[in-house]
Amino acid sequence: MSLPSDLSAEHLREPPSAGFPCVHDLDDEALLRLQAEAAAQAGVAVGFSDALRDGGHGPALQVIPAGQFLMGSSPREFGHQPVEGPQRYVTLTRAYALGRYTVTAEEFARYQQATGWRPRRDLIWARDRYPVINVRPADAEAYLAWLSAQTGHRYRLPTEAEWEHAARAGSRSPFAFGDSVSCREVHFNPLFPYQERREKRRWYLPRCVPLPRALPVGSLPPNRWGLHEMHGNVQEMTRTRWQPGHGSVDAWGAVRDDDDNPRIVVRGGSWFDPAVAARSAARRSRLLDELDTNLGFRVLREL
Repeated sequence: MSLPSDLSAEHLREPPSAGFPCVHDLDDEALLRLQAEAAAQAGVAVGFSDALRDGGHGPALQVIPAGQFLMGSSPREFGHQPVEGPQRYVTLTRAYALGRYTVTAEEFARYQQATGWRPRRDLIWARDRYPVINVRPADAEAYLAWLSAQTGHRYRLPTEAEWEHAARAGSRSPFAFGDSVSCREVHFNPLFPYQERREKRRWYLPRCVPLPRALPVGSLPPNRWGLHEMHGNVQEMTRTRWQPGHGSVDAWGAVRDDDDNPRIVVRGGSWFDPAVAARSAARRSRLLDELDTNLGFRVLREL
């Protein structure tokens, strides 16, 4: 296995686990083959959706294969923050299915109609194929419980490790698309681009028209595993409680219960954030009772 040149001896003490491939060693064809094999073993298509008991289908899903990846970012990566380290090898031993997109307002509306849940009238509310916003983690959890009951399968929020593994799709670079991005791949705040800031170049006008809201899901290209807008558009909730770094990350990606911790990890950046916040390793915290116009969520369905 080839290793990044900036890994320290600490990281070398965690070699790849036998039987689980390190996804960073695989080319695009091998990554897609790994995904197809995981889908076949689970008895589903690579891309699928579950039927709802009351009619229709749940969110579109993409199978994400098991494997090992390097979590976090190196201090040499532009935009790196101390909370993104130290880098750790994490092995996810079970494949899972992740939402192809963040949950949309029209998908959440099925839950609203079935349960009587209503948004606050004083808040901005999305419609149609726009990401659902202004919902708290507790609201997301209630939707996922309803979806589980409707489909007979367990739905939940992804862990932080599951989110990053899926977002990277085998990549080691800051973004799944490479070392830099533009508005053609990621919806971020164009006043704060990535490449220009990294090279300390002056810029006077943004290359993209600033748009103070999210785009409809599926507006931008998917990563290798078929997931859209993992970078930018809206921040995404995870079920992992916030810790200021990866020093205590479990080598198998397990989540530690911490009910007294009032903060969760969110990932992905958003339309409001600079491009550096959309990197695969970028992370920040949100309160459990927090809601916002740039915060949404993506479903995980266990296989």
